[in-house]
Amino acid sequence: MMKTRLRPALFIVLALAPFIAWLLWPLGDRRLQVHWNREQLARKEAILAGVPRARGHRPNIVILLADDLGKTDLSLYGGMRQKTPHIDGLGREGVVFTAGYCTSPICAPSRASLLTGRYQQRSGFELQPMMRYPKNRLEYGVYKNFVIPRTGDWVVAPLAPVPVADEILKQGLSPAELALPEILKASGYATAGIGKWHLGYSEALAPQNRGFDHWYGCLEAFTLFAPVSDTNMVESRHAYFADKHIWAQGRGGPSAIRTNGVLIDEKEYLTFAIAREARAFIRAHRADPFFLYVPFTAPHTPFQAPRAYVERFAGEADPNRRVYLAMIAALDDAVGSILATIKEAGLDEDTLILFASDNGGAAYTGATDNAPLKGGKFTLFEGGVNVPYLLRWKGKLPPGRFEAPVLLPDFFATALAAAGIPLPTDRTYDGVDLLPHLTGRIAAPPHRAIYWRSLHNRAIRMDGWKLFIDGSGGKKLAYDLTTDASERASRAAEHPEVVRRLEAEFDAWEKGLMPPQWPRVMDYRVRFDDGEFSYAL
Repeated sequence: MMKTRLRPALFIVLALAPFIAWLLWPLGDRRLQVHWNREQLARKEAILAGVPRARGHRPNIVILLADDLGKTDLSLYGGMRQKTPHIDGLGREGVVFTAGYCTSPICAPSRASLLTGRYQQRSGFELQPMMRYPKNRLEYGVYKNFVIPRTGDWVVAPLAPVPVADEILKQGLSPAELALPEILKASGYATAGIGKWHLGYSEALAPQNRGFDHWYGCLEAFTLFAPVSDTNMVESRHAYFADKHIWAQGRGGPSAIRTNGVLIDEKEYLTFAIAREARAFIRAHRADPFFLYVPFTAPHTPFQAPRAYVERFAGEADPNRRVYLAMIAALDDAVGSILATIKEAGLDEDTLILFASDNGGAAYTGATDNAPLKGGKFTLFEGGVNVPYLLRWKGKLPPGRFEAPVLLPDFFATALAAAGIPLPTDRTYDGVDLLPHLTGRIAAPPHRAIYWRSLHNRAIRMDGWKLFIDGSGGKKLAYDLTTDASERASRAAEHPEVVRRLEAEFDAWEKGLMPPQWPRVMDYRVRFDDGEFSYAL
């Protein structure tokens, strides 16, 4: 009797076995490999071995990089919600770029271009590095149908093969790419990176192996600003899944704070701790030429700010925005303390300083909107890629405003020129030395055209026009930025010749690029009057 009852169940199990195996079969595909250019790596090592130690006086070089800071989050660029006196002061004493652009509307690819002087697509660093992909179809289905749909405009990418574990660890800034700290260190500079890395998680890609004598900070795109138990902090949490993941990870894994690879228990508010470490490095190397890279984690999520700073904005009705404004105020004070230390050390006229943001403000947090610019982080509209950009070199660069478009990768060539180091000739550089343009020795604009590519989304700015191509939706939008800086009305239908010309220019540029070296896991959906757009993350 028992055997008779078991037979239907056995038949059901046997019938379902292929389907269960299909659901649980690993998605990892060894054919998806990250390719490091070995020939280019050999050339890089030869370049570093032959870098001359420049003689005579050399300036210190400092990068102060904000994370997800929009232009109008600063009073210098017309922000009305709060004052940023220290960053504004840096602009008054230096050059304020009105058309400063990042090369990607998302963190990691943008940072790769800044530190290499090259469009990130030249090495296949087109998308965010990923620590995690769906293991199988069952896991993919759960996230696609039950977890992500509840969180608004974040959409799971279409099902596709994913890299295996050892290839995931190779995602990041290729060892074949020549990074700014590597070449400056080879020429005799003391080098330090303090803050957020986000250019690779493995030991081979760690900052201490990419030219930094000293590193303090996290490897991940995010970390907590303070322990959640700190009652002096005010938090604002968001409903979308990425924010929940950030809070759950806390300071574990790559979000942990480390000094030269050693885990530390940091108690101070992270924005201030980053500034503290930067000040200590400046004091220790005041007699040396130094390169100091300070990639702050503010005001990227998670939203945490000291209570005293939040109370400054008691008049702001939105508690989420209060915390955001407080984070920016704390960032401004941190920048001010670093600038004060440079001055106290007598290095004001011996230091070339860049202040910028890696991409536009994260409008999806509800705390900022980048107005009057359109869009924000993730998008190729102006709010996502037109960023705060300031240069100061007292006594060398005349203060003022610079209207022509410039790129974050320009700082690579500019810094090398300031240090007396020739630009290597073994590879294509997209960054331009800005010094002769800023001193008036060259009247022409630094760039004939500026390009963006994020998988199916493409854009080009040239001759005052900006063409946006949405490869997934088939839309082509053309904006005359000279009269429509907010990209409100596409004129593609009125000017088909402009569309054809800019599209041909983009196609010619794209021939020199690599395909993305790893796949995405997510898309972000955004809607405007001229349509809905999907951006690869």
